[in-house]
Amino acid sequence: MKTVQEFKEKKDCHEKITMITCYDYTSATIVEKTQIDCVLVGDSAAMVMHGEDNTTYATVEQIVWCTQAVSRGIKSKFIIGDMPFMSYRTSLSETMNAVASFIRAGAHAIKLEGAHGNLEMIKHIVESGVPVMGHIGMTPQHIHAMGGFKVQGKTQEAYDSLIKQAKQLEENGCFSIVLECVPSQLAKEITDSLSIPTIGIGAGSGTDGQVLVFQDLLGLQTEFKPKFVKTYLNGAELFTKSIDQFVEEVQDQTFPSEDHTYGK
Repeated sequence: MKTVQEFKEKKDCHEKITMITCYDYTSATIVEKTQIDCVLVGDSAAMVMHGEDNTTYATVEQIVWCTQAVSRGIKSKFIIGDMPFMSYRTSLSETMNAVASFIRAGAHAIKLEGAHGNLEMIKHIVESGVPVMGHIGMTPQHIHAMGGFKVQGKTQEAYDSLIKQAKQLEENGCFSIVLECVPSQLAKEITDSLSIPTIGIGAGSGTDGQVLVFQDLLGLQTEFKPKFVKTYLNGAELFTKSIDQFVEEVQDQTFPSEDHTYGK
């Protein structure tokens, strides 16, 4: 997937969209060789790369820096830069400066959380030529207001509100919407009501696509294990065994061998 138009085409053809997070060049070169459709340079980097408790610690400078690294390794996939906490809530000029920084860093679009208070700004960004991916449900940047990482849309009021927010995001120009940690029935209803695609995480199989964090998918993140994550590899164990094997070979002097040593 190379263009924003392909998102809509996939939904119309009932083809599922796949997205993975990525934060560094080495990982990007691996992702580039896969069949993944698109890459999110997420503010989740604050947690999985820097050990913070939540995503509010991410800054524009940090995620732009990650975007630059990822764009050097990703050449054939659509890249979305994640607007960090408060980077689009202070002023329009500061917001647009941040958006411009992401595009110049190599992103093809930006993602931001929530609809309330963001609609006019989303419209302005889109009209300025930058595609916007919405994000509703469990929005990690609102963790303190939400009281933690909790499933959203469980009451009728919240259920109806999320449907309304999704439609508002579409009306104001979003090309797709991430639905995070919402009941599968709600995610399916939102998906069926929109002409733009939805990408789910903890939202069931009724969305138009799915996204997972690179470290979660590969089993590199072992401390945070939400229900919606499926681990496809025990990466942490493989890494640990490989490092320990290196230690053993150095200690018993089997590494470096002649194959790893320069002659005259």
